Amino acid sequence: MTGSRVLALVVAHPDDDAYGLAGTVALHEDDPGFRFVLVHATDGGAGQIDPSYPPVNEPLGRIRRREMEAAWTAHGRPPDRHEWLDYDDGAVAQVPFGELVERIGGILAQERPDVVATFGPDGITGHPDHIAVGAATDAAFTGLRADGGPGLQRLLHGGVRRSTWERWNGSRVRHGLEPWDEGRVYDVRPVPDDLIGMEVDVGSVAHRIVAGLMEHRTQRHVVSPGVPPDSEEDAGWARSVSVEPLVIAWPPRQPGAAVLGDVFEGLD
Repeated sequence: MTGSRVLALVVAHPDDDAYGLAGTVALHEDDPGFRFVLVHATDGGAGQIDPSYPPVNEPLGRIRRREMEAAWTAHGRPPDRHEWLDYDDGAVAQVPFGELVERIGGILAQERPDVVATFGPDGITGHPDHIAVGAATDAAFTGLRADGGPGLQRLLHGGVRRSTWERWNGSRVRHGLEPWDEGRVYDVRPVPDDLIGMEVDVGSVAHRIVAGLMEHRTQRHVVSPGVPPDSEEDAGWARSVSVEPLVIAWPPRQPGAAVLGDVFEGLD
């Protein structure tokens, strides 16, 4: 790859960024001009804590900020720019939409990333914070793209193939966990297989994705429920993150178009 390539990821909470694009970041880390921009709407301070985590004597949000930094250090390619918007966890959907668009859009306007990734309308888990961040990022992307300036060539949404979701749900049952209900908030929601327009093979760096995920220790019950740390199941965990599926929200994808294999594939 020649020239500059900027990738921006806009999410709600620490650990949201640990899925979906961490492998892509690792694959491109040595590309000339590669730049990774990460935006968090909130520090996740209102979340639950894994029952196995030691008692805490400081705000959870402060711990989760440190976990996020440790995760990208363990991964090996921290963001070139990282912004906290500092909204309250669980209340991002109550932020005036125009304000959220302006905050996110201001960062995107400064960076003019080639590719922007965020949540789709389902928020992957139906979490209101996820849905609000995704909608605001979409609006900011659309508004900036209309000015004719550089960058903003592709908008991506994280997603889970229904066929994969069904396989993972079977694994949850085998581990004695309640299966996901796609209509229940906080449970993973699938998208139809044919909406996935991009699948990045990140198997060669899957161990780095897992290394990052492992640093989100307060969220182990969410990140990998039912999988004990340092167990043989961790190998299966690496396999489960070896592909990064994405919905191409912009430009419009033609029905039957080939599934792309990289976030920058086909861009100018």
